[in-house]
Amino acid sequence: MTELVIVRHGESTANRDNTYTGWSDVPLTDVGVAQAQHAGKRLREAGITFDAVHTSVLKRAIVTANIILNEIDQLWLPEYKTWRLNERHYGALRGQNKDETRRLYGKAQVQQWRRSFYTVPPLLDPSELSNDRRYTKYGPAVEPRAESLKMAYDRIMPYWIDVVAPQLLAGHNQLIVAHGSTLRALIKYLEHISDAGIDGVEVANGVPIRYRLDDQLRVIGKDEL
Repeated sequence: MTELVIVRHGESTANRDNTYTGWSDVPLTDVGVAQAQHAGKRLREAGITFDAVHTSVLKRAIVTANIILNEIDQLWLPEYKTWRLNERHYGALRGQNKDETRRLYGKAQVQQWRRSFYTVPPLLDPSELSNDRRYTKYGPAVEPRAESLKMAYDRIMPYWIDVVAPQLLAGHNQLIVAHGSTLRALIKYLEHISDAGIDGVEVANGVPIRYRLDDQLRVIGKDEL
């Protein structure tokens, strides 16, 4: 049996301000730092040791991961950062207040954009792509103009298959610190949740979710710490 723990980053300034973030790189709030510290303390109390940690290339996940590792005295662990674990890209909604978009477009439409597996938010204008060297080194097709949860799922799965799963199969416990939507996509895969069923899945900031996996990476236990 191996253990996989997934954690959504602590509260970010965008969470606090109720705005869409996606690939925008925003910091943690003081509340978010405290949530990350609490997550680390819960993991320390659970006595879990890891062999590697995986994050996105966005600071809210990276800082959360480092705070957790400091709390569990495992800062020395190998840390893998990948754009494939980035939050879902919210396209032209990026930076807008969620309540304001409900007023403009209606609650039903916003619910579709936020929770549906297949619905793509309004596309970002090509001129507004970041051209950030975190992404341009992989080619212009890496940074999307918007993503459905299905599109985020499809970019995450190669990383799971090529990097995370082999380490778990080798008996090495893994920690993933990422984002609400991308962790929902991973939960969908691990728990075999239907396309419609994933609509109701929420992932709270800074709450570790522990999976116990058998030798074929089937879930044999799950709890929140």
